[in-house]
Amino acid sequence: ICGNVEDNVPLTEVVEPVDFEEYVSSHAPGAEPGPLRQLMEFPEDDLELLPLEKECTTLEPPLPEEEHQRYSTMYTPHNSERQRERQRGLVKQTFELDEAAAAERQDDQDDAKRRSVSLDDTPRGSWASSIFDLKNSSPDALLPSVLERTAAEEMDRRNTDARLQGRHSDLLGLYPPPDEDEAVERCSLPEVPKEHCGQRIMVKCLSLKFEIEIEPIFGTLALYDVKEKKKISENFHFDLNSDQMKGLLKSHTPHTAISTMARSAIFSITYPSADIFLVIKLEKVLQQGDIGECCEPYMVMKESDSSKHKEKLEKLRVQAEQSCSRLGRFRMPFAWTAIHLLNIVSSVGGLDRSDPDSDSERKGHGTWNERKKKGFERMSVGEDMCNFASFRPATLTVTNFFKQEGDRLSDEDLYKFLADMRRPSSVLRRLRPVTAQLKIDISPAPDSPHYCLSPELLHVKPYPDLRVRPTKEVLEFPARYVYTPHTTYRNLLYIYPQSLNFSSRQGSVRNIAVKVQFMAGEDPSQAMPVIFGKSSCAEFMKEAYSPVIYHDKSPEFYEEMKMKIPANLTDNHHLLFTFYHISCQPKQNTPLETPVGYTWIPLMQHGRLRTGSFSLPVSVEKPPPSYSVLTPDVQLPGMKWVDNHKGVFNVEVTAASSVHTQDPHLDKFFTLVYVLEEYSFPFRLKDVIITEANMEGELKASMAALRGALLDTCVRFLHQLLSKLILLIVYPPVIAGQIVNLGRAAFEAMALLVNQIHKNLEGNQDQHGRNNLLASYIHYCFHLPTTEPAIPPSDSTSGFATLSRATARPSSLHLSRSKSISNSNPDLATTPVSPDEEVERIIGSKGVLQHIQFTSSFILSHTTVSSSVCVHFTITPCQASERSCNRMSAFLDSISFCSVPTRQIAKKLLHEELALQWVVSTSTVREAALQQAWFFFQLMTKSMAHHLFLSSKLDTPRRQRYPDRFVDDIAALVCAISADIASRYHKDVELVERLNSSLAFFLNDLLSLMDRGFVFNLIRSYYKQIANKLHTAQNPSALNALRMDFTRIVCSHEHYVTLNLPCSTLSPPASPSPSTSSTTSQSSAFSSMVQDQGVASMFELSVPFRQQHFLSGLLLTELALILEPDGEGVFFLHKKAISAVHSLLCSHDADPRYTDPQVRAHIAQLYLPLIPIVMDSLNQLHDFTGKNTHADDGDPDNSNTISQSVAMAIAGSPFLYVCPHQAGRQCSSLSAECSRTLLVCFLWVLKNADAALLERWVSDLSVLQINRLLDLLHLCVSCFEYKGKKALERINSLTFKKSQDMKARLEEAILGTIGARQEMVRRCRERSPYGSQENVRWRKNVTHWRQNTDRAEVEQESVVDGNLATEASLVVLDTLEIIVKTVVASELKESVLGGVLRVLLHSMAGNQSALFLQHCFSTQRALVFKFPEMLFEEDTELCADLCLRLLRHCSSSVGSVRSHASASLYLLMRQNFEIGNNFARVKMQVTMSLSSLVGTSQNFNEEHIRRSLKTILTYAEEDLELRDTPFPEQVQDLVFNLHMILTDTVKMKEHQQDPEMLIDLMYRIAKGYQNSPDLRLTWLQNMAGKHSERGNHAEAAHCLVHSAALVAEYLNMLEDCRYLPIGCVTFQNVSSNVLEESAVSDDILSPEEEGICAGKYFSESGLVGLLEQAAASFNMAAMYEAINEVYKILLPIHEANRDFKKLATVHGKLQDAFNKVYNQQRMFGTYFRVGFYGCRFGDLDEQEFVYKEPSITKLAEISHRLEEFYSERFGDDVVEIIKDSNPVDKNKLDPNKAYLQITYVEPFFDTYELKERITYFDKNYNLRTFMYCTPFTLDGRAHGDLHEQYKRKTILTTSHAFPYIKTRINVIHKEEIILVPMEVAIEDMQKKTQELAFATNQDPADSKMLQMVLQGCVGTTVNQGPLEVAQVFLSDIPDDPKLFRHHNKLRLCFKDFTKRCEDALRKNKAMIGPDQKEYHRELERNYNKLKEALSPLINRKIPQLYRTLLLKDHTSAFESLAHLVQPHFTL
Repeated sequence: ICGNVEDNVPLTEVVEPVDFEEYVSSHAPGAEPGPLRQLMEFPEDDLELLPLEKECTTLEPPLPEEEHQRYSTMYTPHNSERQRERQRGLVKQTFELDEAAAAERQDDQDDAKRRSVSLDDTPRGSWASSIFDLKNSSPDALLPSVLERTAAEEMDRRNTDARLQGRHSDLLGLYPPPDEDEAVERCSLPEVPKEHCGQRIMVKCLSLKFEIEIEPIFGTLALYDVKEKKKISENFHFDLNSDQMKGLLKSHTPHTAISTMARSAIFSITYPSADIFLVIKLEKVLQQGDIGECCEPYMVMKESDSSKHKEKLEKLRVQAEQSCSRLGRFRMPFAWTAIHLLNIVSSVGGLDRSDPDSDSERKGHGTWNERKKKGFERMSVGEDMCNFASFRPATLTVTNFFKQEGDRLSDEDLYKFLADMRRPSSVLRRLRPVTAQLKIDISPAPDSPHYCLSPELLHVKPYPDLRVRPTKEVLEFPARYVYTPHTTYRNLLYIYPQSLNFSSRQGSVRNIAVKVQFMAGEDPSQAMPVIFGKSSCAEFMKEAYSPVIYHDKSPEFYEEMKMKIPANLTDNHHLLFTFYHISCQPKQNTPLETPVGYTWIPLMQHGRLRTGSFSLPVSVEKPPPSYSVLTPDVQLPGMKWVDNHKGVFNVEVTAASSVHTQDPHLDKFFTLVYVLEEYSFPFRLKDVIITEANMEGELKASMAALRGALLDTCVRFLHQLLSKLILLIVYPPVIAGQIVNLGRAAFEAMALLVNQIHKNLEGNQDQHGRNNLLASYIHYCFHLPTTEPAIPPSDSTSGFATLSRATARPSSLHLSRSKSISNSNPDLATTPVSPDEEVERIIGSKGVLQHIQFTSSFILSHTTVSSSVCVHFTITPCQASERSCNRMSAFLDSISFCSVPTRQIAKKLLHEELALQWVVSTSTVREAALQQAWFFFQLMTKSMAHHLFLSSKLDTPRRQRYPDRFVDDIAALVCAISADIASRYHKDVELVERLNSSLAFFLNDLLSLMDRGFVFNLIRSYYKQIANKLHTAQNPSALNALRMDFTRIVCSHEHYVTLNLPCSTLSPPASPSPSTSSTTSQSSAFSSMVQDQGVASMFELSVPFRQQHFLSGLLLTELALILEPDGEGVFFLHKKAISAVHSLLCSHDADPRYTDPQVRAHIAQLYLPLIPIVMDSLNQLHDFTGKNTHADDGDPDNSNTISQSVAMAIAGSPFLYVCPHQAGRQCSSLSAECSRTLLVCFLWVLKNADAALLERWVSDLSVLQINRLLDLLHLCVSCFEYKGKKALERINSLTFKKSQDMKARLEEAILGTIGARQEMVRRCRERSPYGSQENVRWRKNVTHWRQNTDRAEVEQESVVDGNLATEASLVVLDTLEIIVKTVVASELKESVLGGVLRVLLHSMAGNQSALFLQHCFSTQRALVFKFPEMLFEEDTELCADLCLRLLRHCSSSVGSVRSHASASLYLLMRQNFEIGNNFARVKMQVTMSLSSLVGTSQNFNEEHIRRSLKTILTYAEEDLELRDTPFPEQVQDLVFNLHMILTDTVKMKEHQQDPEMLIDLMYRIAKGYQNSPDLRLTWLQNMAGKHSERGNHAEAAHCLVHSAALVAEYLNMLEDCRYLPIGCVTFQNVSSNVLEESAVSDDILSPEEEGICAGKYFSESGLVGLLEQAAASFNMAAMYEAINEVYKILLPIHEANRDFKKLATVHGKLQDAFNKVYNQQRMFGTYFRVGFYGCRFGDLDEQEFVYKEPSITKLAEISHRLEEFYSERFGDDVVEIIKDSNPVDKNKLDPNKAYLQITYVEPFFDTYELKERITYFDKNYNLRTFMYCTPFTLDGRAHGDLHEQYKRKTILTTSHAFPYIKTRINVIHKEEIILVPMEVAIEDMQKKTQELAFATNQDPADSKMLQMVLQGCVGTTVNQGPLEVAQVFLSDIPDDPKLFRHHNKLRLCFKDFTKRCEDALRKNKAMIGPDQKEYHRELERNYNKLKEALSPLINRKIPQLYRTLLLKDHTSAFESLAHLVQPHFTL
């Protein structure tokens, strides 16, 4: 142990760790072999060797056979998928919440049928009948030992035993698994190197029929990308001819290979785009005549009219037969067409899909003109439309083909045609088509199709039967680069003859065929059979001909010839082209084919394959001998050339090869390495002769030049390139006897190469920024070269054959010889990772874990073919541990040593050389290595591990495994890199993040390989570097984040627990005696462990703790530092630190090594300091208690809108416990998710730690600390409360379902679509200090993918959630018992017990499982039994709350819960009685609780509570001890009284669904309690709760104001306090309704009486609380002005108490409110009059109400709601809505129906009132009068002409003012006013004038609005426009003098109206632009017309009016009318 340094090291510094190796060797594990023993030591066989064979995807191996290995790891990591598995067997807990929900669904059906009863049907039930009911009900089962007296100790023992039965062992298995995004320690397993494959589609050719069948027709398919102008697949040839037609060619194809009979092909598309076409070309046998002539019969003749053409057809058939027999070898172009793939895969512009259910045939006619118009409009579809991987399969019938044009056959022409096809007016469409019917199927290709041939014609597995017609995989030529290394041998050559110009060639050369041959030498017999056959022919041919174009001397070609070329090309291999003239007519003495020219291409030059475009001269004669080594460009003497040796033949040659790099830089490097290996000096390379002298320079230069190579090629040959570089490091070459050290050059080349790949392939990375290609190279392909390079034999002629010759000499292929390094195997296995479990699982699920199907990999490049057998090893933990540890492995390459080295060979160790080169590297190389540090680290660890195997050092003590020099290099390297991280963290964020995690993984790996103490010190040095920087850092949280990720990765070691020495004692032992010998018996283990001082230090991050538990010390220190409350801006760090601890604990829970409870206790010891850490951070935790206990859809991250106290009030609790820390709670800085995770970790430690140890620790805590612990437990209960199935269905939250998302993403990643991976990487980057991603879990927008969870899943989730809630609560209960135990022993009880009981009560209040409640009640009974005085003498509130909780459970639907609750309640009464202390008080509490309960509980069932009451009676009867006391009688009285209240309130249940009725009923009940203030208050609160639930915040606020007024009344009676309100009067300004709360002193009990006004609200603080809640509700209702009135009452109270903090808050809230008044657009309620008619409505019949509905409710909405509601209750045909607003005549209604009349009403104010009511709020508050208008005519119609249109105005007055404590109020008064037609007209004109005035004076001006209004005023000439009104009413003076005044008023209205029109026109003129001038003129013209027409009418005055004769009565009549009309016109 490192010194006895007991001086305190601050948490910010790292203590010196224990010397691990020393400690382990000196402390022999003392425990017996068994689980505890495993904790103490790494297993012996921590690394082991697993050979595995490689699988090949094809039945025949592609070229030489070899074996492949893959790393297999045995440990299964902890992940969500496995967690789900573990959760399968959970027992479902019973929750009342779910039971109730199920019952509710059942009841809904029954309830709907019940009719609404009158409230007064039953009087307040007669006492007698109620008792009768109760006596006849049956009780629940009695609990056996309730009435026995048992000693407290015995009771405790029984309870503890019961609690430990059947507990769930792993708590974290029930909690959502750690967030995968945080899991920095996860590394996904790189993908196995395999050949690239794009999206695959399968094309099946079904049939091809022409109108006439006379000859065989052959087809070719290929894909073309028009945009890229590229052919993107090779050709697929098919033959759909009938046997009869095929028979015509029998003589030419004697043998048909089955591989050429394929009719279906699989195309791969890497870059899907909207520009891809499937082009179909048809050819026929060559015949006389040009293409047009040969097509003619197909275009004119039809099978149907065959009689017409009978003779002609016969003739054609005969001709065809002759052509076939004579010219069967030659083809000619015939016709072509193309299919636009986008039409197939997307429904946009797709073919007609008539009906999705119809047959899968989708027929289209023509090729692309399906749905022409639609398609073309939308042709520019984005790439996203082109998903070729999944679309609906289609069967197409292509009917139109275009005939080929002989002069337009080239690809260039084809692209033009295809581009043209997409245009609507295609030229092609105007051509006459060749009609045919080609049926093809296009569908997404299946994953592993049967009977498939690879492009090389190898059989792809599965291939059950070789005789079945195959499907061919068509090789793709991707449109752009594809970065994938070669893994299979491929060596194909494609020849494309393009054009020939023989115009100057003499002689008969017109029908030209080009014959192509692949020649191994110059002799004609050396033509090799390597050309792939097309269709219905032999598999391989020696020659291929191009199609012939009739009579064309300079033809164009479109042919593709595919060849499979030998691996070892020599300089003699060449392509020979022979040109023939074919004579189509059989003539005498004319041969069929006449050679007319020759040319060739030598394939190898300077060791490189020649590809590209060639323009070749053509020789007239056969070339001379040994022509093949020269090119035709060389002018050979005596040869005749066509056109003077000009290039007349254009041809293109391309290769798809894994042998030939086709890149000069790579070729040069590989050639030089080859020369070195073969030692074949001197060697000619282009212009340079390589000798021993210049070799080193050339090699170094070629390594440096590698950076110039094409990236695409480097990637394709990546595996070979890296292997060669490694080879040069490990075996420095010996040149001329000198060792040449290439280490540095190779390291540089490697660093730059790796960096370049990384930079350019950004997308292809895992979440740690590791490029997948490189990772899979290390993982599968890298292994230490184990045999030295051999010296080549002296016989220079038979050197080793290489597959890509780089020498000038031919070489034969010795497959039997095996060569040193096989780098031909890229799939060599390895492992550097903790495989991402999901990947592991997905691979595993396909059963491939042990043997993945790899493409047999074979890449040969400048190396000999080796048939090597390779074995690889992996480091496998033997206990299938769950940690992600063994990321290492390496390979053993047991290649047969082919020759004994005869010259000295220097061997270096790769890891030592890498470390050295890295340490000494500088500038760019060092930077490049840093950029990709992970790559070199992984190479080193793999090399180190492999070296241990090869040198058999696995058993050596760790200190002796590696030389000191290397250890020093590692230390220097780690130190330097730590310094880089510290100094560059803010400049190169991304680099440093990568570097940091790479370093951490490296150290994690080293813990498995090197001296662990040394590695701990490396970790410490890293910490020091970071800490030094932290003081000066500008952004310390970024550094902290890095350090945390680092710690987390290091801690993810599989032997993390062992590394922490979990069994060591905390005092540094002086002697090496085994310190754990006593752990066999658990209790003694702890007692003998340490003295009590020790116990304290085990629970804190003391120096000894951090020294011995080094890693867990680091982790917890991080957490403690991050949670320090003064830390700034560290939100995202909280999540990081907490997540790290959580994921470790999860892994312990899931680890089969740690299932033993004793072992768990030891592991928990590593985390004990977590308990005090969480206690200290209590104030920062999210406040879970603030939620309504029954609200099941909270959003856990919402800031609590309802304060805790309000929520409790809504829950109807007359008691509220505010946590002592609640006041400081506002600073909560942890999100809900983080807090929840931290708490679950805290509970994990409490659950798993040793109980005796916890007890000793608690006994040392101060009262303050114990109270903190209790607060924390209180929070835990709320946090893990069960949400219920319904909530789960609703929340759809990511917390529960993250894993699905992850699974999808990983599958995506595995399938190679990099999108998800990139996103992951991007997300990992975003999660930097600069953007907090804190709440990503709960964000609603992320949850769209889980909208419809299936039932079973929700079911399973609820089971898990229920178990979690139960287990969490039980852990809390266990801890409470521990606290009670220690309290009993000490003298602390008074202060602590209340807290314990509060937590207990709080846990009863939530949704708990029946199992937990039983234990909870047992504990509660024990507590009350031990400390009765706590309830009955001190705190009345505790008693009140306990009564409420017990009663609530007495109404539970679960029998066992009721039994326990009844027993507890009975014992409570009994104990209270025995103390002899006021039983009255308990009566009062129980009575209040019951009322409160019945009022609020949704799923309340009177039957259940009746049973519980009966059970209590039964206990009283059976209790022998108290039989002779008054107790049983008192119990009976109480029970009967409770039953009474019950019956009274049960009625409410019937109206649960009718919100208005329910509130009326509650209102009525509250009124009934007018003389019981406590109960009235309870009911008012219940109403407030109901309103809040329904979002009626204004009503809820008024309920609270009424409650406050009630309390004020009583406080005023108690004492006269000047700053308190003097009763209800004070509240008048808030609402005029409040006066009904005034106490009528005579008949009201005085508040001093015992048990009255005992509730906690009847106090000053209660009043303040109610007012605060009222203000909050007003705020939610947006009634900000009312808040002011409420605070006017509150402020004096705060002022009197000098509570300046509260005053500040209140004034802040007032400021907010006033700001909102003028900033916020508000909408208050909408009002409707609802009348009920019909006896069905019971006591509602003939009642009228005004209903207040939410703002902007339409009449239709409320009509629909009420109609639907009552129809459901009475039946559909019973309810009718009266559509008009006329008075209802009861006698005309059908007595059996229920009628509703619903009318929209508006608030109505008298003129004097309007002076007061100025603001919008004033006009919507304290409303009692409402008005609605009904138009009518005297003859009964609603509407008539202007002169007969009357209007009725109805004014209603309600009994109370809105808003009130309910949403509908009775109408108590009604008056009507009738307007005559002229008055109606006046109103209308005033309204119009007003609109005009408003539009004119609007600010800012709105021209559209103004023009609209103007148009309506002056533009109308008909339809009761202003003019018509004037003509009807003003043209004549009325006969009735009563109307004179109206006439005059109307005249004045018109005057005003014209003036306003003029103003408006003037304004409009100023606003319009030039474009509206004409419109304005038109308006002016209309206005002038109107004015003209009006002026005589307006100016006619009634002379009588201006006489002194004034009709008094008219005046008064008119004035009253003016009031009426007024409100319409005021703005």
